[in-house]
Amino acid sequence: MNRGFALCLTFGALLGGVGSMAASADQTIQIVDADKLAWQDYPGLPGVTFVVLAGNPREPGLYVIRARFAPHTMSRPHWHPEARYVTVVKGTWWAGTGDKLDPDSTTPIHAGGFAIHAPREVHFDGAKEEEAIVQISGMGRAEPSSSRPASRSNSEIPLAPSAPPG
Repeated sequence: MNRGFALCLTFGALLGGVGSMAASADQTIQIVDADKLAWQDYPGLPGVTFVVLAGNPREPGLYVIRARFAPHTMSRPHWHPEARYVTVVKGTWWAGTGDKLDPDSTTPIHAGGFAIHAPREVHFDGAKEEEAIVQISGMGRAEPSSSRPASRSNSEIPLAPSAPPG
């Protein structure tokens, strides 16, 4: 068996049991149809919608989500205790670091690009002129924080509402 195909099957098995996936007749592979995703508004962050594809970001274990940022929508500076792996699915996604929201300091990541949000590092991200859709994976329990990581000062930073986007 092709090693790449075997890895895909193994990863697919890890994603089993997700309600938003349609299983094939033999239950070997679970398929997500993009036009059937149940996008939800992201509370407290107008212009952002998300869908959980696999797992649950609020529970231990692997999770995969998609976040859709409307044009001119950015999260506020925040951090996560775990690493997050981000693939840009559509548009250009802009990522920045630091305690101050400064869209002009962000770096563009185009469709097909990939980024890693390091654990406990303050960042912000979103869309500028066009809609951006990103797929984010990580190991839960994913809870962003409004305070700086313990390795930094204890001053407060604004928080994008709780997980999952960004």
